[in-house]
Amino acid sequence: MVTRYVRFLLVLLIFAASTLVYGQGQVKIAKLKYNGGGDWYANKTALPNLIKFCNAELGMNLAPEEDIVEVQSNDIFLYPYIYMTGHGNVVFSDSEAANLRKYLMAGGFLHIDDNYGLDKFIRIELKKVFPELELIELPFEHPVYHQKFNFTRGLPKIHEHDGKPPQGFGLIYEGRLVVFYSYETDLGNGWEDQRIHNDPEEKRQQALRMGANILSYCFTNSF
Repeated sequence: MVTRYVRFLLVLLIFAASTLVYGQGQVKIAKLKYNGGGDWYANKTALPNLIKFCNAELGMNLAPEEDIVEVQSNDIFLYPYIYMTGHGNVVFSDSEAANLRKYLMAGGFLHIDDNYGLDKFIRIELKKVFPELELIELPFEHPVYHQKFNFTRGLPKIHEHDGKPPQGFGLIYEGRLVVFYSYETDLGNGWEDQRIHNDPEEKRQQALRMGANILSYCFTNSF
């Protein structure tokens, strides 16, 4: 069980971050390093580009580079927003799942971005974190789709792989969205340098705008 003290500290951190991110100080976000052999390190230019976009378009003050944080590390509590991606296998040990659960229950926010191949693994591992919760598809009216940028049909489709529509799923804990899972969209690829995937600029802008909405939601609605 999350102690009141831990929850208080993280909520205080998120509140401070939400104030600083639109003020004078810089706020750090992080990418999640996990075990199992999956490429947690994928899309190396993605977050720096998203950060640059958010700073320019939303007036945020995010530090220009993300940190790397491991699932079991106590440092996870230093970040109000954590990003997770990859194509392959994910394994959370019992202690890692417990630490991630504590982080999310205490006020943290995890964005999982399926890079095609993550889905069948992450669903199993999320059950270790919240066995009592089910991933639900968020309605198009959910605030995450309507921050500065409006996405009336939910997630944009950035890369086509198997013809499935993009879907945004969430884990809701005590009425709060603690995990946002972007599936069949490839947002992170859309955030990358244009030369890497040669995406049309329109697609890149859609991906960056949706990413900005997720970060904006995290800092203004998730605690």
